[in-house]
Amino acid sequence: MSERITGAEAICRALLAEGVDTIFGYPGGQIMPFYDKLYDFTDSLRHILTRHEQGAVHAAQGYARASGRVGVVTVTSGPAATNVITGLGDANIDCTPIVVITGQVGVASLGTDAFQETDVIGITQPITKWAYQIRCPEEIPWAMARAFYIATTGRPGAVVLDITRDAQVGTLDWSYKKTNYIRSYNPAPELQPGEIISAAALINRSERPLILSGHGVMLSEAETDLLALAEKADIPVATTLLGLSTIPSEHPLNKGMVGMHGNIGPNIATNNADVILAVGMRFDDRVTGVIKSYAPQAKIIHIDIDSAEFNKNVKAHIAIHADAKTALRALLPQINKADRKEWLTTFERPEKVEQAEVIERETDPKDLGPESPMRMGEVVRKLSEATGNKAIVVTDVGQNQMMSARYSSYTMPKSMITSGGLGTMGFCLPAAIGAKLAEPSREVLAFMGDGGFQMTMQELGTILEYRIGVKMVLLNNNYLGNVRQWQAMFYNNRFSATPMVNPDFVAIAAAYGIPAENVSCRAELDSAIARMAAHDGAYLLNVNIDPTDMVFPMVTPGSAIDNILINATDKYEA
Repeated sequence: MSERITGAEAICRALLAEGVDTIFGYPGGQIMPFYDKLYDFTDSLRHILTRHEQGAVHAAQGYARASGRVGVVTVTSGPAATNVITGLGDANIDCTPIVVITGQVGVASLGTDAFQETDVIGITQPITKWAYQIRCPEEIPWAMARAFYIATTGRPGAVVLDITRDAQVGTLDWSYKKTNYIRSYNPAPELQPGEIISAAALINRSERPLILSGHGVMLSEAETDLLALAEKADIPVATTLLGLSTIPSEHPLNKGMVGMHGNIGPNIATNNADVILAVGMRFDDRVTGVIKSYAPQAKIIHIDIDSAEFNKNVKAHIAIHADAKTALRALLPQINKADRKEWLTTFERPEKVEQAEVIERETDPKDLGPESPMRMGEVVRKLSEATGNKAIVVTDVGQNQMMSARYSSYTMPKSMITSGGLGTMGFCLPAAIGAKLAEPSREVLAFMGDGGFQMTMQELGTILEYRIGVKMVLLNNNYLGNVRQWQAMFYNNRFSATPMVNPDFVAIAAAYGIPAENVSCRAELDSAIARMAAHDGAYLLNVNIDPTDMVFPMVTPGSAIDNILINATDKYEA
């Protein structure tokens, strides 16, 4: 005889059946039946009460990115549902598996402009993998199973379930079956041997191959497969922003990050390569520069789980529609062992120029005295070293993001979490909370600018309540720094709406019971880092950053990827 339960209890049971143990959320009127039943599941479902619904989604993203599991969010209808939109768009474009459950008004009130009613499905469909409204309790098991299957398979992404009050309070005969098939949805395409053979032939004949490692390598946990192929064929590897940590920073074949603020060597090599093996990446405009000048000498092999990415931005000579791990494992035995010393030697000059003209200026600024404000790169590098280069680095968006990406070192996979495609300011603090809850044994470094921090700093309350040991670094230049850099370079130093009058961040942290200190000059930095590293728990450093500090190298908008500025006026000369 089947068991009769409410829809609210069915949601709880479905979450457990899908292996969920942590939920991020905020209660309210139309999700209250679920929260009432959740009270009976507190021993198995941990609920993290964030201070804003946007914070809940970003925390779920951080949790998913750090753990490889699904991030789950539960909020009510109306403004709560609209507050999760930014996080949904962010998660979907960055291929982060999350399931967001929104409460909804009763079926009879749908379309009547009832209190806190919004068209959640209409709003979220364009920015999610799947959005579905549940109107009766019998649909809950089917829809929950489908949601988790869609969120996690193929190209991962965001799913929304909008559950009416009727569905939560009504009853159903309980049974649950996980989904492993949906008609017309093919998340695991069959590898075509001919494509592998053709790709291997191109690589084996090449003289100047380059591997571009994207987020898909991390999502498919193909880091060791990528490295095995690169080492066997002696191929240099460059990463996208979201591909950082897919290869250890100090590996000799790791040539750095490509893109607008990427390293000089791989950007130059992109336009000199004769074959590019692009794995799990989408050729974003920040990676390619102007498309018509991108990789003119290269035959491009593109591996991706999402066929919609093929030829969308850059034409692929060979498109391999497959999971990154599956494709790389199939390629490896077909690839010849090779020695490409001559090709690898071409990276030496750009590396030396970048080290002398950019990196040393940023990380060891001998032109500035001990009483001067700091540069972002030196702060990031010292903090990375203080963790043995083993921390999960979470960033906000802007100069802090690029500096953190460039000057952190990575020794372990899943060590960089940032908002890539959408570029969401305010992402960092809640995402760092989620990452720390997912991986409590790893140090989590949250790098933020003073602008982004103030967009979600209410999540300090979440840190207080749950004693979450995030180490927060506020790179504070009293400006919206990235916009200021563009204003300085392209708008004649007309700093419109970018200077910021900031509050006392140390006092704010103290109000939340979080130890914090101001680091006003270079002479204070090492001891402050040591105190933060020694502290068991959350800590905030408010670091005084030189407002004129800019991120270089830089490929300016509308330029070819090998047209690179090494400072505000000088270009790299090949």
